[in-house]
Amino acid sequence: MALSWRSWLANEGSKHLFLFFWLSLNVWLFGKTFLLYNQGLQYYYLHQMLGLGLCVSRASASVLNLNCCLVLLPMCRVLLAFLRGSQKVASKKTRRLLDKSKTFHVTCGVTICIFSVLHVAAHLVNALNFSENYNEEFVTLNAANYRGEDPRKLLFATVPGLTGVIMVLVLFLMCTASTYAIRVSNYDIFWYTHNLFFVFYMLLMLHVSGGVLKYQTNLEEHPPGCFNPNKTLRQNLTLPKAFEELFPDSTTEPFPEDLPVPEPFVQNSFMRVCSEEPKFQSHFPETWFWISGPLCLYCVERLYRYIRSNKPVTITSVISHPSNVLEVRMMKDDFEARPGQYVILHCPRVSALESHPFTLTMCPTDTKATFGVHLKVVGDWTERFRDLLLLHSNQDTEILPIFQQRRYPKLYVDGPFGSPFEESLNYEVSLCVAGGIGVTPFASVLNTLLDGWKCYKLRRLYFIWVCRDIESFRWFADLLCMLHNKLWQENRPDYINIQLYLSQTDGIQKIIGEKYQALNSRLLIGRPRWKLLFDDIAKCNRRKTIGVFCCGPNKISKILHKLSNSSNSYGTRFEYNKESFS
Repeated sequence: MALSWRSWLANEGSKHLFLFFWLSLNVWLFGKTFLLYNQGLQYYYLHQMLGLGLCVSRASASVLNLNCCLVLLPMCRVLLAFLRGSQKVASKKTRRLLDKSKTFHVTCGVTICIFSVLHVAAHLVNALNFSENYNEEFVTLNAANYRGEDPRKLLFATVPGLTGVIMVLVLFLMCTASTYAIRVSNYDIFWYTHNLFFVFYMLLMLHVSGGVLKYQTNLEEHPPGCFNPNKTLRQNLTLPKAFEELFPDSTTEPFPEDLPVPEPFVQNSFMRVCSEEPKFQSHFPETWFWISGPLCLYCVERLYRYIRSNKPVTITSVISHPSNVLEVRMMKDDFEARPGQYVILHCPRVSALESHPFTLTMCPTDTKATFGVHLKVVGDWTERFRDLLLLHSNQDTEILPIFQQRRYPKLYVDGPFGSPFEESLNYEVSLCVAGGIGVTPFASVLNTLLDGWKCYKLRRLYFIWVCRDIESFRWFADLLCMLHNKLWQENRPDYINIQLYLSQTDGIQKIIGEKYQALNSRLLIGRPRWKLLFDDIAKCNRRKTIGVFCCGPNKISKILHKLSNSSNSYGTRFEYNKESFS
């Protein structure tokens, strides 16, 4: 399969180039800081004591400062939603970079883990060197109290050491709980451990306030390696015994500064004379500058989100669909959302701290204030949520009446937040591929087109929906039929191309109901032949840019991603987008 470099640059190239730039930036920052501490005169005496451990620890710390600063920004969902939906970011390519926020967050997290290992290893060496290379000449420069002190005291009996040990444990928990296996098997573990980030940042601010590593402040008065005549005379000059008897105090008095230095000690072009002893001072905690801005921004956003979502929504109806899918329709004052966005639901009766994101399947419009979500009942949270909403087992398939609203549990909605599917209406041609419950992002798009499609740039929509169970198509069968009939009445039957695929079946099946005849004719058995499908779309849309949107299993996503990067003979370019909750 030939690779289209133009398509690759549009889909993966920008991400790879950015990751390469980010890696290069971290390596450059590491090298720059390493050389500063290896060659900087203000660190001469500290370097003599600690060696390369000083350089590695400070270089890795500078990289950690940068990544701890930026790792929070991709989690500022309100900021990202504002940038994606505002005219501040007019370029589609720039807006698509915002969809890589999760990738950037993970990249920063992995970088923090890698350089934390370097940082810890370097400080273990530093603790040993502080103990073995204790310098009685520069007492203030030592972190140890005496030569041969147990290095474990520096790790567990000092503020920087103890906070560092706890931070390593917190980071280990966050890192291991973020793996795919744990997130899939037990999302609660990931959720609770990841919220330890606040403890991590508080410890980080204490960690850097210890001031263990110091630099020299009086380089002009005491250049490193300079000659100190008073000190040299006191230590190295041997006076005759008779002279000592006549002048017993001469050996303790410093050499007069107003007298010329004896000839053996006259400075030459390679040595300067010291005018005073070296002075050392701890660095101001630079980490505070790095993390204070993003941390305050994140805290302000969380406060804004808490205030915005503090009022519970009004649940207007609950519908139980086939295949363990629950639809919840709600109303909330001043709630606005765009098709493709998602919200975060929090039900205190289900869990006091846990909340989950769900894509909006119905957005409020000028004529109706109702919005809704569809959720697949899988896991403890959704099961408990379903049990609270469905009051009686015999009402599972009915819309619960309004007068029973008082029996609904309180439900809080945080959002909406942006997603890649907001761009589906900004292409002239879009290909939307859904797998099972992954159809939810496209449901809000279809609902929006049902209200009116002429105001959008989109002029042709290819909608592919793959399900294992025939009953799953009934989730949005009514919506698809209404949109199909509307477009036929407006003489635009080619506006939407619907293809439904039933991947597992024992025979020919149909969606039950006479009103679904339009969908039965578009129901296919088996899996899509993706290569032929892409070739057919490219042939019908020559020299156009087509937005490809996928929400479904990773296997389908990888196939579409690969096909989007491949070339074709029709000059058609595919730009790939994938749902990814941040």
